[in-house]
Amino acid sequence: MEKKPCSNSRTVKTAQILPPDANAYGTLFGGKLMAHIDDVAAISAVRHARKSVVTASTDSVDFLHPVKVGDSICVEGFVTSVHNTSMEVFVKVVKEGLLTAEKTVCATAFLTFVALGENGKPDVVPRIYPETEMEKMLYEGAELRRERRNERKKESQRMAKLFSAEF
Repeated sequence: MEKKPCSNSRTVKTAQILPPDANAYGTLFGGKLMAHIDDVAAISAVRHARKSVVTASTDSVDFLHPVKVGDSICVEGFVTSVHNTSMEVFVKVVKEGLLTAEKTVCATAFLTFVALGENGKPDVVPRIYPETEMEKMLYEGAELRRERRNERKKESQRMAKLFSAEF
C-alpha cells in the first residue's frame, strides 16, 4: 500500500454562527462546535483511507475562546498518524469576527477513526508522511497521544464495568 502525504486529507469547512446555533449568552453551543469538528475529521479520514470510517474516540476538545453570533468559524483538519486500521486526525477551529476581521484559534481537538472494509470490519489504511513543520511536529507526538488514549480507554472500560446499565 502506497504512503500518502498528510496534506491529501486536508479538509476545510467554514460556517457563519446564527442565533439557532447559540445559547442564552449568544455564544456557540459546544455540541454544535463538536459536530463541526467531527464532520471535518471524518471527511479527512475518508479522504485518506478512501473507505467508510467510524469515530473511535475524541480526545479532549479544548474550547479556548467563545464564538459569538455573527462570527464565522473555519474548521480545518487532516490525518496526522496511521496505525494499521486507525487514523488520528487533528482539527483546529479559527473564529473570525466578520465585522472586525479579527481571527483567533478558538478550539483544537484530536479524534481517532477506524476504517471499515466492505464487510463492515476494520480494514488496513495507507501510511502517511508529513511534509510541513507542523505536520512533522504532530506526527512525532502521535505515539505518545496514542498511548495516553489507550490508557484512558482502559479506564473508561473499567468504569463501565462498575456501573450498571440501569437508571
